[in-house]
Amino acid sequence: MNIAMLGSGFIARFYADALVAQRGRDTLISVYSRNLDKAQKFAADYKLSIYTDDMDVLVNRADVDVVIISLPNNLHEAAVAACAKAKKHVLCTKPLGRTAAEAKRMLDMVEAAGIMGGYLEDLCYTPKFLKSMKSVKDGSIGKVLWAKSREAHPGPHSDWFWDQEQSGGGAMVDLGCHCIEIARNYIGKEIRPVEVMCWTATQVHPINAEDSAMGMIKYANGAMGQFEVSWCFRGGMDLRDEVMGTEGTIWLNNFLRTGFEMFSTGKGGYVAEKAESNSGWLFPVGDEVHELGYTNMFTNMFNAIENKTEPLESFYDGYIVNAIIDAAYLSAKTGRWETVQIEGWRGNKTEDNTANFQSYDDEHYLIKKEILPSGEHKLVLKHKVSGQVSVKDVSAG
Repeated sequence: MNIAMLGSGFIARFYADALVAQRGRDTLISVYSRNLDKAQKFAADYKLSIYTDDMDVLVNRADVDVVIISLPNNLHEAAVAACAKAKKHVLCTKPLGRTAAEAKRMLDMVEAAGIMGGYLEDLCYTPKFLKSMKSVKDGSIGKVLWAKSREAHPGPHSDWFWDQEQSGGGAMVDLGCHCIEIARNYIGKEIRPVEVMCWTATQVHPINAEDSAMGMIKYANGAMGQFEVSWCFRGGMDLRDEVMGTEGTIWLNNFLRTGFEMFSTGKGGYVAEKAESNSGWLFPVGDEVHELGYTNMFTNMFNAIENKTEPLESFYDGYIVNAIIDAAYLSAKTGRWETVQIEGWRGNKTEDNTANFQSYDDEHYLIKKEILPSGEHKLVLKHKVSGQVSVKDVSAG
């Protein structure tokens, strides 16, 4: 497939780097930028013969099969509209929209046009994440009860991120979209997000939007999602996930402290995304493009187009994330749990959120098994009728 890139900035270059290492059958052939000089520079760097500052001309070229949107958030809807009109498959960077209403319009456009809308949520394609998701689906940790994701760094590179009108918000729309979708995958995309409680603050930067946020998301089956995001974190980019299930737990450190540490007096150059220094103890990343999920993401997207299947992350997923973020922003204002408003929910219609307690025998629930320092093996039991809690020594058995 021949690919056109809309945008020539930071994320566009990450995408282009991933495409260079792609399946070998997909080729980035052209680039659009609002600044023609930047388009020309991007084209020269990636050996592209076609560059322009006219989006419609590029999207409508007969030799373009797929369009990748790597533009500021306020330009996503117009770019998707151009792709839908031209009947070109479109892959859009996160977040899909600034609001759920904006994202829903984009979802409706691609579905009406009969094209694929792929949501470029790279952190749901990292090698560690994909392997951990397989463990969850295989039942290794039982039913997921709680999923937490954290992303924090010193702040984004481009000016438009810091402008609330262009971006749609601050750290929550920028980073929270990652964390929300990560937790949603672990809990199960078929499980409806019900309510959100959120706190936001502008702690460091002189901006109108938030530079820090924390939130909790209730799901219809009783599971909880949690996100922590900040543009105030010093020392690089911190990406971590934690998942708790009835039969086990998962802990992922995706970035920052991953086992690769180096000391330098500062003679080198680029270290890793959001690294604040190139001197002292540093935390480089072995293959940044792959470890951040870009190569797996594009392989999945292009395979989905070719096979006429849904990608792991679609425009519908982007819409659900925006709906959760909308509820989070409202909660931050009201200080209350706010309902997630979803138009056209496609997952489970009902969920049983009652606890499924483990029985020890006909009369007792098993609360806990424990081995004490003395070597004793004990069970903590609860009588099903009286509610009395007791301890049973099973050392001899």
